[in-house]
Amino acid sequence: MCTTAAAATARNVRAEPRVRLGLPDTVDVVMLQGEAECFPDENVPADAADAYTATFGWDPRVEEGSHLYLRVVPRTVYAWRGTAELRGRVLMRDGEWLD
Repeated sequence: MCTTAAAATARNVRAEPRVRLGLPDTVDVVMLQGEAECFPDENVPADAADAYTATFGWDPRVEEGSHLYLRVVPRTVYAWRGTAELRGRVLMRDGEWLD
Protein backbone atom coordinates (compact mmCIF):
# COMPACT_ATOMS: atom_id res chain seq x y z
CA MET A 1 0.00 0.00 0.00
CA CYS A 2 1.08 3.59 -0.40
CA THR A 3 -0.17 6.90 0.96
CA THR A 4 1.14 10.42 1.33
CA ALA A 5 3.56 10.73 4.22
CA ALA A 6 1.38 13.39 5.87
CA ALA A 7 -1.88 11.39 5.64
CA ALA A 8 -3.76 10.28 8.75
CA THR A 9 -3.15 6.65 7.72
CA ALA A 10 0.62 7.23 7.73
CA ARG A 11 0.52 8.94 11.14
CA ASN A 12 -1.67 6.21 12.61
CA VAL A 13 0.44 3.31 11.33
CA ARG A 14 3.65 4.92 12.57
CA ALA A 15 2.09 5.26 16.04
CA GLU A 16 0.42 1.82 16.03
CA PRO A 17 1.63 -0.74 13.48
CA ARG A 18 -1.08 -3.30 14.29
CA VAL A 19 -3.64 -3.00 11.50
CA ARG A 20 -6.84 -4.55 10.25
CA LEU A 21 -7.71 -4.41 6.55
CA GLY A 22 -11.05 -5.31 4.99
CA LEU A 23 -10.76 -6.33 1.33
CA PRO A 24 -12.29 -5.99 -1.28
CA ASP A 25 -15.88 -5.01 -0.36
CA THR A 26 -18.65 -5.63 2.18
CA VAL A 27 -20.11 -8.74 0.47
CA ASP A 28 -17.09 -10.90 -0.36
CA VAL A 29 -14.76 -10.08 2.48
CA VAL A 30 -11.20 -10.98 3.31
CA MET A 31 -10.11 -9.42 6.59
CA LEU A 32 -6.41 -9.30 7.43
CA GLN A 33 -5.03 -8.55 10.86
CA GLY A 34 -1.32 -7.98 11.04
CA GLU A 35 1.53 -5.56 11.46
CA ALA A 36 2.55 -2.84 9.04
CA GLU A 37 6.12 -1.96 8.15
CA CYS A 38 6.67 1.58 6.89
CA PHE A 39 9.03 2.53 4.07
CA PRO A 40 9.45 6.20 3.13
CA ASP A 41 9.55 6.53 -0.66
CA GLU A 42 13.30 7.17 -0.66
CA ASN A 43 13.90 3.92 1.31
CA VAL A 44 11.48 1.54 -0.38
CA PRO A 45 13.25 -1.36 -2.14
CA ALA A 46 13.24 -0.69 -5.90
CA ASP A 47 11.72 -4.10 -6.71
CA ALA A 48 8.83 -3.46 -4.29
CA ALA A 49 8.17 0.01 -5.74
CA ASP A 50 8.35 -1.38 -9.28
CA ALA A 51 5.88 -4.16 -8.38
CA TYR A 52 3.52 -1.60 -6.83
CA THR A 53 3.65 0.54 -9.99
CA ALA A 54 3.09 -2.49 -12.24
CA THR A 55 0.09 -3.61 -10.17
CA PHE A 56 -1.67 -0.27 -9.71
CA GLY A 57 -0.46 1.75 -12.71
CA TRP A 58 0.68 4.59 -10.48
CA ASP A 59 4.23 5.43 -9.40
CA PRO A 60 4.31 7.52 -6.21
CA ARG A 61 8.06 8.04 -6.71
CA VAL A 62 7.38 10.53 -9.53
CA GLU A 63 4.73 12.49 -7.62
CA GLU A 64 5.37 15.69 -5.70
CA GLY A 65 5.64 15.36 -1.94
CA SER A 66 6.70 12.45 0.21
CA HIS A 67 4.95 9.11 0.21
CA LEU A 68 4.98 6.17 2.58
CA TYR A 69 4.83 2.57 1.39
CA LEU A 70 3.26 0.08 3.80
CA ARG A 71 3.86 -3.65 3.82
CA VAL A 72 1.39 -5.57 5.97
CA VAL A 73 2.51 -8.92 7.33
CA PRO A 74 -0.71 -10.86 8.04
CA ARG A 75 -1.09 -12.67 11.34
CA THR A 76 -4.76 -13.64 11.04
CA VAL A 77 -6.94 -13.93 7.93
CA TYR A 78 -10.74 -14.18 7.94
CA ALA A 79 -12.88 -14.72 4.85
CA TRP A 80 -16.58 -14.94 4.12
CA ARG A 81 -18.97 -14.44 1.27
CA GLY A 82 -22.38 -12.86 1.53
CA THR A 83 -22.93 -13.79 5.19
CA ALA A 84 -21.45 -11.76 8.00
CA GLU A 85 -21.12 -14.60 10.53
CA LEU A 86 -19.93 -18.05 9.48
CA ARG A 87 -18.14 -20.66 11.57
CA GLY A 88 -14.71 -21.66 10.41
CA ARG A 89 -13.86 -18.46 8.54
CA VAL A 90 -10.44 -18.12 10.22
CA LEU A 91 -7.84 -19.05 7.58
CA MET A 92 -4.64 -17.92 9.34
CA ARG A 93 -3.73 -17.56 13.00
CA ASP A 94 -0.47 -16.20 14.42
CA GLY A 95 1.02 -16.09 10.91
CA GLU A 96 0.35 -19.78 10.21
CA TRP A 97 -2.17 -21.03 7.61
CA LEU A 98 -4.80 -23.33 9.11
CA ASP A 99 -5.84 -26.59 7.45
